[in-house]
This record gives sequence, structure tokens and C-alpha cells, in this order.
Amino acid sequence: MKRPLFKNIITTACIGLLAGLTQACSSYNETVDMQKPVIYQVFTRLFGSDANVNQHDGDRATNGCGTMAAFTPKALKEIKALGATHIWYTGIIEHATQTDYSAYGIAPDHHAIVKGKAGSAYAIKDYYDVDPDLATDVTKRMEEFEALVERSHEAGLKVILDFVPNHVARQYHSDVCPEGVEDLGAADDTTQHFSTRNNFYYFPGEAFAADFDLQADEKAPYTERPARATGNDVFSSYAHHDDWYETVKLNYGVDYMAGRTNHFDPIPSTWEKMLNILQYWAGKGIDGFRCDMAEMVPAEFWGWAIPQVKTAHPDLIFIAEIYGPDAYRRYIHEGGFDYLYDKVGLYDTLRAVTCGQANAEAITRCWQAVDDIRPHMLSFLENHDEQRIASDFFAGNGERGRAPMLVAATFSTGPVMVYFGQELAERGMDDEGFSGRDGRTTIFDYWTVDAVNRWRNKGKFGKKNLTQQEIELQSFYKQLLNLCSNERAIREGDFYDLMYVNPQSATFNPQRHYAYLRRADNEVLLCVANFDDKDAELDINIPEHVFELYSLKPKAKAKATNLLSGKTSTIAFTHETPTRVNVPANNGVILKLK
Repeated sequence: MKRPLFKNIITTACIGLLAGLTQACSSYNETVDMQKPVIYQVFTRLFGSDANVNQHDGDRATNGCGTMAAFTPKALKEIKALGATHIWYTGIIEHATQTDYSAYGIAPDHHAIVKGKAGSAYAIKDYYDVDPDLATDVTKRMEEFEALVERSHEAGLKVILDFVPNHVARQYHSDVCPEGVEDLGAADDTTQHFSTRNNFYYFPGEAFAADFDLQADEKAPYTERPARATGNDVFSSYAHHDDWYETVKLNYGVDYMAGRTNHFDPIPSTWEKMLNILQYWAGKGIDGFRCDMAEMVPAEFWGWAIPQVKTAHPDLIFIAEIYGPDAYRRYIHEGGFDYLYDKVGLYDTLRAVTCGQANAEAITRCWQAVDDIRPHMLSFLENHDEQRIASDFFAGNGERGRAPMLVAATFSTGPVMVYFGQELAERGMDDEGFSGRDGRTTIFDYWTVDAVNRWRNKGKFGKKNLTQQEIELQSFYKQLLNLCSNERAIREGDFYDLMYVNPQSATFNPQRHYAYLRRADNEVLLCVANFDDKDAELDINIPEHVFELYSLKPKAKAKATNLLSGKTSTIAFTHETPTRVNVPANNGVILKLK
């Protein structure tokens, strides 16, 4: 989606925009905890997998699988030390898989409608159960999850769980749902395409068909009659191999075949059932939900469900995976979400700047577009859907992720997220099986993630198996992420963009350099990111307005500490003389002045 164009900033316009920051921060104080969440996302079954066989398209017995037991107190302590405040355990809820767990009373899934041997964690098979792959003792998988939550809390980490509300696995069936809970689809009238009492959308008289083999290696083809709508809003009985064909769309009372008309009164059956699921997992002591493809579910549902969950669990946070900027404010103000993905704004821009496809000054437009809701925007450079920074498809080198990561982490008071192995420059260039060599770490296959495996060192952790470059990069992430919690100016302070007073000069290049201030009371941080492959000695202008706005006293000689290196220096911090800053290539500095 194209972002709106903005005119060049002039001083007067910038002052007007910055004046609005006080109100935005005030709103933030009223609605969001002042802690800046630092989220460590981990794909649970891959974290503890250390078989290291890595056979292409290998099954669980061959390639192995990590379990919840891999998150020992030692492991959680290491993750906490990286600066994490929250850990997002991706793939906890039971999903479709080609691994046979019928011995435990779990019906097998037809292989033709499961992506990869392990299956996608986003093809939920039973909303009320834990994925058996993750258990040491399958019969005690829920107890093991509850113990994992307790261990995480003891380590000082809050727990985030996926909630996948838009779609379920084609063979969804809950065999452990609480007594009195009706299963999804159990009471559906399959003779109707749409009904608010139905949980799915049907195509009466039509069988599910696809442009791929529906038999695979099974004895008989997969059959579904009547066919149901496919998860990525494919409202026909036919699915393409690029569709989310392993899933079916849930019906929240929107009749898509009749001009996308809403039928929310009386409350649709799916609303009630999904609220029960949210309350069930909230009752397990978790601290938040990351809601998959939240914008594919009506904002009205979220506005109805989230307040009810928060009545019993007021500190629980809700994070929306959302990609449509036009819907941002609706899903915050009407839907009740605490945080939204800043994907098409900050992520896309930082990636483009890193890869030389956009100028660094474009970052300014990111905050302008969401200035009124900035504390609600979650920044990231990697997650399970995106390509690794170090992959051939992105930057080709994890070192080039330092400058954009500095911006992502310190740009606002909103949350920042890292994906396990990002801090070690994991490349994601393996050809695992269903996933293929695409620059992403697989979410479909059994595999051992190289950099993470070497860091884990069979649960002992440490630097023994890491290269010097990996050790230094991990140290950078550790320093940066801990600043998010320890520095008040980053955690809850104001933001001031310096780009409007730093046009092209003999030293400063707005195509490759980005500069801004973070401030809390009398503490000021000068943040400078260098996206260039060369070290830079930059002269940065600080406008007189900064000193007036924050009642700061200019200093011709101010003591500054680089919070990333610990080195101190004396710099000019005045509107009359440019501030000279040395910034390493593909890196940045955070200078703290008092």
C-alpha cells in the first residue's frame, strides 16, 4: 500500500508537529504501561532443536524437534540478559501436522492439506490444546506449558501467546475443549453459505478442489463437501497452491458474498466461542496475545471481546498483526488494541534505506504518518514472516542491521521486537523442505537453526561456539535492548527529529544519515544512525527551538557518553555550533548529555 506523500519539512511546520508530541505522550501515559516492551520472539519448536541432521523435508524422528523443556532457567536468564521484557512463544497452540499422534487420541491430519512435515503453527487444530511436538511427555503437555509460564515469570519475562482468530486448520476439531463448550462448526447448517449461527462459510453442493494433488502420499484424496472458504479470504470452493489452502476462514458475521454486509446483532456464534478461547488462555497466567492477521477480523469483535478479557485481566496486552494504515486508528480506538505492527511504515522504510533503495530522510515520514498513535506502534526488523537481515534477500550481512536496529529500538516509546537468532546474524538461507531457500527461518519444517544452536550449546549457552563477529553483534543487541528499559528518555521520553535542520552538507548526507533527539527532563540523547558503508565524521545542527522547547541550557563544551560503547567525549551542544559526531559504518551512536 502506498504511503501518503509529505512536503519538505520547514521549521514552522516541524514546531507544530512537535508540539503535538506532548499530547501524544500524555495519551500514552493514560492508556499504556510506561515500561517499553522489548519482545523476544522465538519459534518454540526450533529453539531447542539441536539434532543438527537437517535432512531436507525430514520428519520429526530424523531432524528432531525442540520442546518447551529447552527453556530452562538458564536459557530464560540468557534471554532476559539480552534486554527482553517479554518472550513470545510462537506455535504453542496445537496445529495441523504430518506427525502422527493418534496414539495420544489426536486424530491425524491428511498430508495433502498440511504444509511441511511439521505443519504451520497458524493452522490451528485445537484452540484448547498445546501442540504435542513441544512436550517431553505428550500426555502432560498442558502441565508443561503451565510450568513454562511459571519459569518465564520467575526469570522476569512476561509471556506472549499467539491467538489466531481468522482461520483454523481444515480438519479442526477440539478433543479437549472444556465441558459445556461447543466445538467450532458443530452446530453449523451446512446447507447455507452464510448464517450468523455458522462458524464457517460454505459452498453447498460443491466439493473442495485445488490446483495441487489432494491425495499426496495418503491412501485416498482429502475430501471436503460442502467446501468451505479458504483462510486468506478465498470465497470459492477452489484453492490455489499459493493460497492458505491448509486453513478455512472463520465467520464473524460478515457476509462477503452479499457486498460485505455486517450482521453483528445478535452476537454471532463465532464471537462467543472466540471470547471463550481468549479467556481460557488468559486464565493460564499469560501476559499478552499477539493476534494473527487481526485486521481480517472485524474491529467490532475486538472492541467487544478485548474489554471483557481485560475486565478479569487488566494488565494483559493485545498486539495486532496489521498491515493497512487506514485501519490503524480504528483497531486502536474502537478495537482496543494496545499495539500494532509498524510494518508498512517503519519496517519497509528501514529495510529500503538499509538496502540503498530509499533515503534515510524518508524515516521522518514514518513518524509523521502515525504521530498521534506512535506509542502504540511496535517496531521490528525480523519476525517469522520476514526475511532475515543477513540473508541474501535482505542486507546479506547482519552487521548492516545495526543502524536500522538502533532506529527501530530507540525511535519511539512503543515496543520493539527481535526474532531469535537475529542478534547472531542468523542467515535463514537453508533449504529446509516446504519452506525452501527464501531467506526466512522455516515455520513449516523440522530443523536446527545454526546460529541459535551454537549459542545454546546443548543448554550450556555462552560464546564457545560463536565467531568473534557473532559475539560482537550479540553484545551490540544486548547493550541496545537494555537501554530501552534503563534509559528513561528512550522508555518514555520525547522525540525530536533533526533532519529538517540537517540538509546535505560537506559532512552530513540525509540519504545515508539519520539524526534525532530523545529527551526526558534534563537528560538528552543524541541518536545518529549511519546507513553508509563508510565511517562518518558528521557535523549535526541542533536548532535553537530545542533549547527553548525543553528549557535546556546550550553548552559549548558538554560531556557526552556513548551509551553503546561507554566512551566519553566533549562535544558542543548549542544551536550556534554544529555538534561533531563520529559514527562507524553501518552503525550508530547514542550520546547521552546531562
